[in-house]
Amino acid sequence: MNPWFARLHPMLPLAHRWLLAQFIRRDILQRYQGSVLGVGWSLLYPLLILGAYTFVFRGVFKARWPGGADSTSEFALQVFAGLVIFNLFGELLGRAPSLVLEQPNLVKRVVFPLEVLAWVAVGTAMFHALLALAVLSVALWWATGALPVTALLTPLVLAACVPVLLGLAWLLSALGVFIRDIGHAMGPAVSMLLFLSPVLYPASALPGAFADLLWLNPLTVPIESLRRLLLQGQVPDLRALAVYAMAGLLFCWFSWRLFERVKPAFADEV
Repeated sequence: MNPWFARLHPMLPLAHRWLLAQFIRRDILQRYQGSVLGVGWSLLYPLLILGAYTFVFRGVFKARWPGGADSTSEFALQVFAGLVIFNLFGELLGRAPSLVLEQPNLVKRVVFPLEVLAWVAVGTAMFHALLALAVLSVALWWATGALPVTALLTPLVLAACVPVLLGLAWLLSALGVFIRDIGHAMGPAVSMLLFLSPVLYPASALPGAFADLLWLNPLTVPIESLRRLLLQGQVPDLRALAVYAMAGLLFCWFSWRLFERVKPAFADEV
């Protein structure tokens, strides 16, 4: 076995893939149980947010997308592409601190693999991101009449996000057991993250020093890569994407080791 894969193998739920699939399916169904629109809310929510932002920034403040055409459709598509990634991370960040706390029965079962909970949260968030991407693709096709060939590389961007998302889930779920304030802090933190990420503006719109700092934001690389693939029809900076994925793997491994180390103490805290 490759030594790198041997180190990563314990983090992969290969032995629990059936359990993982069942938990993701149950998680999605329970979220919309009893609602009239059901899973349709996952499509309606980003559209409502997009409509609000477009009205305020485009309709009221007369903002235009830097470097783009002065049109409402251009602004809306650029913002929507950013919202796809932001909502992916925002949903995960909002849920992560309570992943373990919400499952006291599973925590007390010694045989249950608690590390799977992070995969479930990431899988559910990725499901909603894929639905939002489908809406964005339809809107792009309606606005331009075609989808660029580079859209086929979109899975690379989402795959690069997975290690970072898993790392955040394991880290925040472990810390959330012992520091309950983390859960309360996530709401304001996600709101701040929206304006500190290139969602409502491109990274190129900031002056040099601030633009360099913006690239330290874990949302910047996937947002800019997704825009280049779908809206500009260009291949993103593959080197930056590879560095991002490798850094994500290191962060993911560190978070998983921390989670495994403190996991025996969960039962006493929950």
